[in-house]
Amino acid sequence: MNCHWKNVCFGLRPLFLSLALLLGGVAIPAQEASVTPPPADSKPAPDADFIAAADEVLGQMSQITGLKLVTPLKKSLRSREEIRAYVIKQMNEEKNAAERYADQRSAEAFGLLPKGFDLDSFMVNVLTEQVEGLYDPKAREFYIADWSPLADQRMVMAHELTHALEDQHFQIEAWLKAARPNEDAELARDAVLEGSAMAAMVDYLMLSTGRSLKDLPDFDPSMLIGDLGSTPTLEKAPPFLKDALIFPYIGGLNFSAAVIRNVGWSALPAVFEKPPVSTQQILHPALYRSGKTPVTVTLPQLEKLLGNNWSKLDENIMGEFGWKEVLKQFLDNDRAKNLAASWEQKQTKKLVLVTRLHLNTEEHAVRFFGQYSEALEKKYSERSNLLRRPNFFSFDTPDGSVFLDCMGLECVTLEGTTRDKFDAFTKALNWPLAPEPPEKPGSAPTKTAMIPAYGENSVAVRVPGSFLRGQMLLLSALNGEKR
Repeated sequence: MNCHWKNVCFGLRPLFLSLALLLGGVAIPAQEASVTPPPADSKPAPDADFIAAADEVLGQMSQITGLKLVTPLKKSLRSREEIRAYVIKQMNEEKNAAERYADQRSAEAFGLLPKGFDLDSFMVNVLTEQVEGLYDPKAREFYIADWSPLADQRMVMAHELTHALEDQHFQIEAWLKAARPNEDAELARDAVLEGSAMAAMVDYLMLSTGRSLKDLPDFDPSMLIGDLGSTPTLEKAPPFLKDALIFPYIGGLNFSAAVIRNVGWSALPAVFEKPPVSTQQILHPALYRSGKTPVTVTLPQLEKLLGNNWSKLDENIMGEFGWKEVLKQFLDNDRAKNLAASWEQKQTKKLVLVTRLHLNTEEHAVRFFGQYSEALEKKYSERSNLLRRPNFFSFDTPDGSVFLDCMGLECVTLEGTTRDKFDAFTKALNWPLAPEPPEKPGSAPTKTAMIPAYGENSVAVRVPGSFLRGQMLLLSALNGEKR
């Protein structure tokens, strides 16, 4: 589903989530575009006026993007109840209840959602809040809200009809799903879809000026969005959800602008033929142009290591966008910049989180070690028996022990289990045994995030765009085994 809620609709897929959200008002400075505001007494358009306006905008979007209309497009006005029923149906078809539960637990394990956050209710509330239009690639039909004034509908049309044109040329639903099961790659493709529709919408807004996005080298896409916190549901949303909702649109717009800046819209088909493979390539378009791809990262089989009382909840790739969000939860934004799986204990609901990351230089691995060790300390307020070495960090919590180990270009973490399980994990990776704790370990001091071996500035260094790919595993125990 591609949709437009209020002005822009979000498809959220990072870290196993899937929903759609709205943004606030969309605006372009007056000197760049001329958009006539609706009169105060604007009324919803009758069917004939809606069809005429949609046909006009469709022709303009075809001219802007260079994508010809292949077959006639179905267009219809829908009531609020009809659109609400549609988006809830799509949400349930995207993932079943068990998959959505695994999504929530995985996000909790990373600290991206507070424990007990009612994600299902949040999703339903957001999916049904102020929806104004959408393009359905299954039915190949464009829907728009019948309560929205025609003057407001045209911008929605510009965005969604771009999706319709792309669908006729590139079969966008199948193209998007072709990235599965790699959710980082799927998010990157989603950013192409939403970012290109945003870029086309910008060009539509500037039609009367004779200019386009490629004429604006210093264009700041953040001016397109209003206050995300202005809507009732988003005011209550955790920061990660807001960031994840924005990324396909604004991150995708930056990527699309970089792709079309020198060539124009004729560059778009090549992106669908050879799509970006990671969120890193969206965040750094030069990496996409260079053809540099993330290193493949795998995890050993952990079922035997953990025992029969654990069941796997989920396993997937988390790329640069996801890891940046994880660090941002606990560190300041400037310092925050992989395959992952999760396991849960059914009776106790305890979790084990396993990650493996590959970085592009040893320096970046050292910086990651310093920053993520600090993030882990902030994530777990109750810590004891802390052990720190130049490339190894561990401590105990009421929910199990936490381990961070780096060797060369790689780092691994294991949260929520015991030292013997961590040793078995690193042995399966053919890594040397981590340092042993002292005979009489002391309690963790209030501040333990510094790494003396690397100097006082080590934890204050910003990690550049260096994350390539990480393997994440979240485990769930099958019974109430005590540790």
